[in-house]
Amino acid sequence: MARPGGKLTTRLVTLASAGLASGLALLTALVVYVGTGELARTLASAGAGLLWVSLFHVVPITASALGWYAVIAPVERPCLRTMIWARWIAESINQLLPALHVGGNVVRAQRLARAGVPGGLAAASVVVDITLHLFAQLIFTALGLSILLKHANGLGVDGGVVAGFVLSTAGAAAFYVAQRHGLFTAAAGSFRRVFRYPEWSSVSQGAGAIDAWIAGLYEYQWSLAHAEFWHVVSWLLGTGETWLALRFLGHPVDLTTALVIESFGEAVRTAAFPIPGALGVQEGSFVMLGGFFGLAPGVSLALSLAKRVRELGLGIPGLIVWQVERAVAARAGRRAACGEVAG
Repeated sequence: MARPGGKLTTRLVTLASAGLASGLALLTALVVYVGTGELARTLASAGAGLLWVSLFHVVPITASALGWYAVIAPVERPCLRTMIWARWIAESINQLLPALHVGGNVVRAQRLARAGVPGGLAAASVVVDITLHLFAQLIFTALGLSILLKHANGLGVDGGVVAGFVLSTAGAAAFYVAQRHGLFTAAAGSFRRVFRYPEWSSVSQGAGAIDAWIAGLYEYQWSLAHAEFWHVVSWLLGTGETWLALRFLGHPVDLTTALVIESFGEAVRTAAFPIPGALGVQEGSFVMLGGFFGLAPGVSLALSLAKRVRELGLGIPGLIVWQVERAVAARAGRRAACGEVAG
């Protein structure tokens, strides 16, 4: 009999594979439309500047990790370096693997647990951190939307953009409300009733512990405000990456223009989570947004690809470190097991 978890994993991988194929098709179409020669020349003009764009991304990662640290600080105080490290590895997984933005968050909870934080608290801190990160992104998107509406005077910006923002806000609010009403206990109970698999009983107990920790973390209002501040700062710092990339590509823009492009680009990435790395979707959104500010399609597409270079430049080392850590942990586990048997 196949395990329900295996079936679920298979379906998620199938969904991610389908999204990846669609994204590749869209990206290919955009590259053909712009022209490979023009695109290559634009990217080549950045030269070593792409390295600086990649290195700059460490700054918003650190700010985001500070937000996560603020969530958990009232209860446990793990080493900040550990949380920055875990945040980097999680982003590497979510951006480069078909993980549907779930796998990386699971790994960072595991990384925290290995650092001595109780498992339920580690998982709860990630859930609360994701929620605050989403609300901070909504603030960032609202700022970008207000600038865009002012710049365009309402022209070319249809109601669908505003409606999408409203729906995103409602979704984030629903996610928060569900957490306050025992989200994980309810989910585990539903899976137990559907699959009727004996091991779901232990899963339900673990889910109850996560819900209890989530409720406890939400009681620390000052810490949540501190965390939200750092997450908003993290999104704002991401504007610098877009600003730097366009400057190195030979098409400098002001910070407000960079903010609009960054805010909507990230909003599209979040909405397109079934597609690994929002491949193709991000490129299409950049081409559309660039048009509002007079950027040629080739420049906008080159900007998106410059961000892809950054994802690879930081993400591949992150995946390597993750695999090395897994191998070390597995070896330590086998040695401990052998020691118990010998004893």
